[in-house]
Amino acid sequence: MKTLIIGGVAGGASCAARLRRLDEKAEIVILERGEFISFANCGLPYYIGGEITEKSNLTLQTPESFKARFNIEVRTFSEAVAIDTENKTVTIRDLKTGEEYAERYDSLVLSPGASPIRPSIEGIDSDKVFTLRNIPDTLKIKQYIEKNHPKTAVVVGGGYIGVEMAENLAKAGLKVAIVELADHLIAPLDFDMAADVHRYIKANGIYLHLNNGVRAINGNTVILQNGEISTDMIIMSVGVRPDTAFIKSAGIKTNERGSIIVNENMQTSAPDVYAVGDAVTVKNFVTGEPSFIPLAGPANKQGRIAADNICGIPSEYKGTQGSSVLKLFDMTVATTGLNEKGATAAGYDYDKTYTYSASHASYYPEASMMSVKVLWDKVTHKILGAQIVGFDGVDKRMDVIATAIRLGAKVTDLAELELCYAPPFGSAKDPVNMVGFVAENVITDKIGQFFWHDVEKLPRDGSITLLDTRTNTEVARGKIDGFMHIPLDSLRERMGEIPTGKPVYVHCHSGLRSYIACRILAGNGFKCYNLAGGWRLYESVINERTVPEYICTECK
Repeated sequence: MKTLIIGGVAGGASCAARLRRLDEKAEIVILERGEFISFANCGLPYYIGGEITEKSNLTLQTPESFKARFNIEVRTFSEAVAIDTENKTVTIRDLKTGEEYAERYDSLVLSPGASPIRPSIEGIDSDKVFTLRNIPDTLKIKQYIEKNHPKTAVVVGGGYIGVEMAENLAKAGLKVAIVELADHLIAPLDFDMAADVHRYIKANGIYLHLNNGVRAINGNTVILQNGEISTDMIIMSVGVRPDTAFIKSAGIKTNERGSIIVNENMQTSAPDVYAVGDAVTVKNFVTGEPSFIPLAGPANKQGRIAADNICGIPSEYKGTQGSSVLKLFDMTVATTGLNEKGATAAGYDYDKTYTYSASHASYYPEASMMSVKVLWDKVTHKILGAQIVGFDGVDKRMDVIATAIRLGAKVTDLAELELCYAPPFGSAKDPVNMVGFVAENVITDKIGQFFWHDVEKLPRDGSITLLDTRTNTEVARGKIDGFMHIPLDSLRERMGEIPTGKPVYVHCHSGLRSYIACRILAGNGFKCYNLAGGWRLYESVINERTVPEYICTECK
């Protein structure tokens, strides 16, 4: 049996190694258009920023090591230019000589990945404009910085790669601005969770131009839809598209985006042809709908599943839920499943919680706070998605919630999880447990909720009572108009100041003390609603919506 694999990075390399482990006698050939295979593309920004110091550390395998360990032939600088699925051949161009030849296969695996989008704008071909997909792209950026000593850079696109590049360019000593068409960075986040990210990234010297796009590039000037920026170099990071143009004549089905359509066995519409990685459609694990979610972890799993099926072992890919994590200086941002935009588009009737918890026992040194948002289906109570922004311990909490989603857990199940605890690592009531506790209180109607986006619409005509239960010191730092102030610890003796027969809308700093206030009020006959996420979340979001953009005056 002979298997050709087009593309030798995550999905292709994983498939090849699995094939060899399953069949020692199989003939396996990897075709790679570039020079490198099995490289750490997620680590590329960190080489530019100096976190990874050795170029060799970016390469996980070489053609020689693949041959030695797995007896797999790797042909670099070999581009697949056409596929004949009827005769089971691939036309290959040797990029060093320009010669073309045909190669037969019994099974074919397509793993071409996705390429950065280069928008059709004036000046996009400038030698100051870069994209980041592979090691040569990385070296090109690194060499440009070392040779030209740029002082400023513009990153166009505020997704994961764009934000990582911004951080690492800043660490390389450049003044960096991010231009993002949307109103917030990192699309999987909702705006309210991105607000903390905006505040932090600006505090670290990176300038933001949100709700803005690039119209043209003219020399050292980036002309925006609103304004312009002078810069020494530009990184385009506006997304990727499947690199599948070469399969168009093969009759293999793709969608309108160009993603290869596969079934749960990673099989394409052509016999004995499989596809994996960033070039394929996947089933969104939460919604069940076809999606484009290019991530390294799923690509590796898909490669393994394709290999199993080639070798006659039934294996299915159950879908991608989009679990991802981002390092931003010392901050960690993690997401899984659906955000509010995705849940609304999918037609879910959902509810949500916001919690604000310490990374470990607060009395143990260096505890830091994390902001946690979780969505769940109001009918089934199944978790739909989560977002966490914080510092220490964010990744492990998100991994727990991502696992819970994968296993079909209800949000209330989080309250029952028995998680590891010692003061340096967590709390007896872990942040994940706290999500379950809060959701259980909401679902069982022990507490009503209102949200930051409801505050402005609350009537100030006396028909309801608005109550702030923070301390005097906290209130002195800022308050919401129209809220009367009674500190939590004074609430029982000052109960007579609260009008009876009217609902009470309460807030504190994070939502915990105001929950206690609501339970006190409920025990005295009041109907009470708690501001989810508290003043802290409200102030963060409103500040981002009202404070002018953090625009680089030096870059104008």
